[in-house]
Amino acid sequence: MAKQLQYRRLVFLALLLGVAFLGLGYRLVDLQVLRFEELSAKARRNTRREFLLEPRRGDILDIKGNLLATSVFVKTVCANPTLIGNCQAEVARTVAPFLQVSENELLQRLMPQVVRNTNGTVVTNQYVVLKRKVQVETWQKIQAAMTNLSFGLDEKKLSRAERDFYRDLRRGAIFADPLDDQLRMYPNQALAAHVLGYVDMDESGQDGIERSFNSKLAGVRGWRLTETDRPGREVVPLREQDVEPRDGSDVVLTIDSVVQHIVESALAEAMEKHSPVSISGTVVRPRTGEILAMATLPNFDPNHREGSAEARRNRVIADVAEPGSTFKIVVVSGALNEGVVRLSDTFDCENGHFHFAGRLLHDHESYGVLSVENIITHSSNIGAAKIGIKMGERRLYDYIRNFGFGTPTGLPLQGEVYGIVHSVTNWSKVSIAQIPMGQGIAVTGLQMMMAMCAIANKGVLMRPMIVDRLEDSDHKVVAKCSPQRVRQVISEPTAEQMVKALKTVVSPEGTAAKAALAHYTVAGKTGTAQKAGPNGYLPGQYFASFIGFFPADNPEICISVMMDEPKHGYYGGQIAAPVFKQIAESVANYLNIHPEDGEVPTAPGTIEPPPDNRSLKAAAARSDRKSTRLNSSHL
Repeated sequence: MAKQLQYRRLVFLALLLGVAFLGLGYRLVDLQVLRFEELSAKARRNTRREFLLEPRRGDILDIKGNLLATSVFVKTVCANPTLIGNCQAEVARTVAPFLQVSENELLQRLMPQVVRNTNGTVVTNQYVVLKRKVQVETWQKIQAAMTNLSFGLDEKKLSRAERDFYRDLRRGAIFADPLDDQLRMYPNQALAAHVLGYVDMDESGQDGIERSFNSKLAGVRGWRLTETDRPGREVVPLREQDVEPRDGSDVVLTIDSVVQHIVESALAEAMEKHSPVSISGTVVRPRTGEILAMATLPNFDPNHREGSAEARRNRVIADVAEPGSTFKIVVVSGALNEGVVRLSDTFDCENGHFHFAGRLLHDHESYGVLSVENIITHSSNIGAAKIGIKMGERRLYDYIRNFGFGTPTGLPLQGEVYGIVHSVTNWSKVSIAQIPMGQGIAVTGLQMMMAMCAIANKGVLMRPMIVDRLEDSDHKVVAKCSPQRVRQVISEPTAEQMVKALKTVVSPEGTAAKAALAHYTVAGKTGTAQKAGPNGYLPGQYFASFIGFFPADNPEICISVMMDEPKHGYYGGQIAAPVFKQIAESVANYLNIHPEDGEVPTAPGTIEPPPDNRSLKAAAARSDRKSTRLNSSHL
């Protein structure tokens, strides 16, 4: 009986073991064969990590290599509230001054919060962002402060568990995200802000060069595909892919930061003196179209991105207005080029009152008979109107278009507008007389500037340049921009005649005597245009401007100054011409332009150049980078 019981037990145990081995075998087959793909994928998800490695954004430099915009690596400072216990107040008090965040705000973030993960398990938050884009130096100070944090306790008397708690708090409660971020910096604050633009929080370009060349500046991301252990540390031998990012290209501008500073300083003085809504200035080399300076006030500091939409708008290319008398260069040069008139031809300017097509046109003074040259000298509206009438609608329209009006200049900046040039079929009967005066047409400041540069450049219209070249991280040129000729607008002899006439504008008899320079002959044109509104011209509101170049017969520099609604005077020759002179004297001295009279010019005043930022450039050097994730007088 006993033996039968033993046999039964033995058989039962054998059957039990057999069933167990069968179950184990099935489980192995299930795991290793039937669910192999599913479980392998799950294992890869648990241990395999892919990190995106962010490239360093390229710098923006001026033509001399001075930094205008650069990027530095920064930290994202985080906290693990589970390691802080009840010490939130002490930690907040220690960290808040470095992060420039209020203690109360930090205190709220450092409090543990109960959350549920995807599996439904209740956990407390272990990753809280305290502040992004914290500079490395600040993070190092935070680390030092946390290491030395004292809680007023004699830790020798604490238990081992309590000592471990305070050790973990100091070492791990406040930490930096392992993937560095970038901070875009503009060392010269608001200098050339409208040219540079700015970036958003994601380091994507907004406005200016930052936006137009965003893809070149941003570079190409890299990535790393690797395995991690349970604590999340990388197992380097199991790293599968490691593709380094390619840093962004540097963009070298034609802008000269010293010339830009000279222009902005002069504009700021004029802004204070005349209180216009805005004031703009541009400096261009006529032969090449290179822009040495482009400024608009009011402006903004791209480091803070706090400027209004009005302050961020580059009015030189984004605003249009009737040009006023500066536009007379178009009709007169066109008529000279067509042989319709000569500089010596005369026109009766009707003593300042001229009836045409049911409209009464005015001059600012009662002129009688004036030569074509004197029409430019004295800026006679009636004289320009009669030249336009003699020239004819079609030819006038063709020269308007050939000078580049009604078409963007091609400057690689966002926001450039076309201007307003109506086709001849849409002209009214009086348009042929008004347009030569600078009415009934709207242009940008840059379009008007390039038209004047065409006359200075022997009749050749150039495309404006603001980017000189692109360089890689080793400072090798990867793309070079060259001056681009658009077209021959007027012949060289015609351009010479126009220069001769434009010189008289700056003579004592002309409208811009205040633009004359001591050591150089200046050629230029004034403009005073009444602002147009929805119901006609706005009383007492004007655009005042002056555009000129020097030395007149061998131009090196062309400068434009434009004011919108100036106070305490509004004639271009009275308020814009002196600003031109101030800029021209300083720029000529800085660029060492050879005086025509052979004398060495004395600088009118020392304008402090922008701060030397070579140390900042060295700090951001590529070798130290570590990539990780219409009826008015128009003068």
